[in-house]
Parts: sequence; C-alpha cells; structure tokens
Amino acid sequence: MRAASRLFCAAGLIGAAACAAMATSTPGPVAPSDRAIRIEARRVPLGIGGATLGPGVTWAGGLVLRGSGLHGLSDLKIDGGRAWGVSDFGQLIRFTLQLDRNGRLVTADRAVTRPLTGPDGAVLTPKANADSEGLAILPDGTVLVSFERDHRIWSYGAVALDRPTAVARPDTDFPDNEGMEGLAAAPGGGWLVLGEGGGAWVCHAACAPLGAAPVMPADGFRFTGADIDPAGGWFVVERYYRPPLDMRVRVRRLSADGVLSDPVIQLRPPASIDNFEGIAAVATTTGTRLYLLSDDNANALQKTLLLAFDVAAPTPAPRP
Repeated sequence: MRAASRLFCAAGLIGAAACAAMATSTPGPVAPSDRAIRIEARRVPLGIGGATLGPGVTWAGGLVLRGSGLHGLSDLKIDGGRAWGVSDFGQLIRFTLQLDRNGRLVTADRAVTRPLTGPDGAVLTPKANADSEGLAILPDGTVLVSFERDHRIWSYGAVALDRPTAVARPDTDFPDNEGMEGLAAAPGGGWLVLGEGGGAWVCHAACAPLGAAPVMPADGFRFTGADIDPAGGWFVVERYYRPPLDMRVRVRRLSADGVLSDPVIQLRPPASIDNFEGIAAVATTTGTRLYLLSDDNANALQKTLLLAFDVAAPTPAPRP
C-alpha cells in the first residue's frame, strides 16, 4: 500500500420502505475465533461526473462503511455472498452483502473480525509484521494472504482456520511499502500476484512471469488489486493517489498472456472516490458483478467505500 502514510434489504423483506438509506447491524452467534463488530452502511451515489464506464458496464449501487474494525481494508473477495477482507492491521474481516430485488447493493451486515496469526499461533504484531495487502480464495476454499514490508504469502487453509504456512511468492526484491498488492486465484489451483510497482506472476509450486509481465504505465497509476474474471483472465485495479486534490482509479482486464485491456471503469472526482485497493468479481447470469473497496488509511478525512458495477459478458468473436 502506498497512500497518505498510506456489502438487500433482502428481496424478501416486506415492503420497499424497509430499505432505509442507512443501516446498522451486529451479527448473531459467530465462531469462537471471531469477534462481532458493528457495521454501519450508508448508501452513496456514483456521483454526477467523474465516472467513465466502458461499453456494457452499469452502476449497481454503493455504500460507505463505518465501524471501529473497518479501517485500512486492503483487499476484497466474495465467497457465497459473504465478503472477505484483510486490513493493514493484520485483521481478517467478513460481512454479508445485501441486495434488493433488482440485485442492487443496498446494505451490509453481520460483520465479524479476527486477527491474523503466525505459524506459532500468536497474533501478528507489530504493523510491520501484520501489514496484509492481498487476499485470494482458491477453488478448494484455501485462503491466501500476502503481506508487505516483510514480503510473504501465507496459506491459512480452508476458511482461514489453520495456522499459516508459506507458499510460493515471486523471487523479486519488492520495495518496503510497495509489495504484493494484487492477489487472486489462477487456473489450475494457482494464484496471480501483482506487484504495486509493476510485474505479474502466476504461482503454483513456484512463480513464473505472466506473459510479458506488465509494468505500470508512466502516468502514475499503480496495481492495487486483482480477481479472476469468470470469462477468463483477471480484472485488475490501478490507483492514482495524490491526496487531497487528485485521486483516481481504473479497472482493466488482464489476459492470460499478460495483456492489459482499455479501461472498463474509470473514476475521478467528483465521482465517489477514495483510495481503492480491493476488488471482487462474481459471475452473474448476464456477465460479472464487480465490487471495489477503498482503504481509508484509518484517516478521519477518508472513507471506506464499497462500489458495485455490472459488466456484461463479452460478445463472442464472429466466426470467420
């Protein structure tokens, strides 16, 4: 992470009036290893101006999330309607996304958190040892977390209940605070790794560069997140962050041979914008639902934003 220092009202609810502009909740009973945290979700608009959506992309709702355990969120993945996130402070956070009858994001609830631990079972401290930046959930349920400063990728097993074990990471000397920001599942049980300052690798027992191993363009954008594209390849987040006057983000596709597409989504002020680092892609009947999550850096002047977009399935190429 490089920044300032650096999810219906259910469709089954009776009456649309039950969907308030703001919702707060605490979860019911949770596993002993989890701690319930209060989550406040207030709807936000995309904003008038500042958003450029590519062909087939539509706005599907947005939230600003508030709560004592919802700061510094660095990545996002969705597993069965449950959102998973990790934070700069070594926390694993989960909450439930709620959609209205039209599938638009309207609130989030039932949030829990627990600290990430080391191989010895001890809670990770201090921040330099606990700075989790990337999150991937593999097809078998294995949860991977990447850390920066002490650059490493750990597997926490299925549902993140195991003591972690180290897995393959790129053999690259990452800068102290510009490490493995993007982490996502890859075909064949592997994982994609993106370096904040550039570079892409696919890892299994070892890591190999992805195609041409894309480097970041010269316009100041940096890789901050990735998730697997149900149509093939990945969606990646690129952030330009020069607060307080200039914050921008764009989403592009990354092909299996390392080619970046034109932007699918571009946001800049006055659109709803902050320090976007997390992305989750969920297959739908018409294409893909994308969620973008921002890291507020535990700064009172910033926001934890969760934005939703629907991306239509690519049109098949005509047969020759």
